[in-house]
Amino acid sequence: MKILLTAILAMLIFTGCSKDTQKETNKTIDEKSSKNTSEGITLKDTTGKEIKVTTLKDGFIFKGYENKVVLVNFFATWCPPCKAEIPHLNKLQEKYKGDLKIISVLLEENKSNESVIDFINKNDIEFTITNSKGNYSLAKAVGGVKSIPLMLIYDRKGKYSQHYIGAVPEEMIEADIKKVL
Repeated sequence: MKILLTAILAMLIFTGCSKDTQKETNKTIDEKSSKNTSEGITLKDTTGKEIKVTTLKDGFIFKGYENKVVLVNFFATWCPPCKAEIPHLNKLQEKYKGDLKIISVLLEENKSNESVIDFINKNDIEFTITNSKGNYSLAKAVGGVKSIPLMLIYDRKGKYSQHYIGAVPEEMIEADIKKVL
């Protein structure tokens, strides 16, 4: 019985949350996406700081984070694997703070900044979380997000390097970060 319970828990932790299980979002990313302007996509964090994202042929430039490895993490506050990865992302952000920027992109419709800030405080999150309409434009620009968490790594020049669907071991993410440092 313990083996069965352990197997079920492992499946829940190491798989992503599909949009079929998502209760809070009723529209697909494509329906909610606003048109990208010629300047690109604008994300806003919970403090109102804007992050301009310019699309490249093979990746993205995140203004203000040039010459840094950028890990983009698409997530939702209700997603158990998304919550489980928070301590690991915190460790990576701290360990590589001069070279790495983690930007978590919230995919929940009409979530107030106050509730996102409460989530940040409750979970001791030490990386940037964006909460804006631009989140859906970025999700569309990366090819769509069908399951969360979805993480993508971009090298110092903004070129796509690696992606992960679902929860993955911290050591795997760190090994891929080191490859592009």
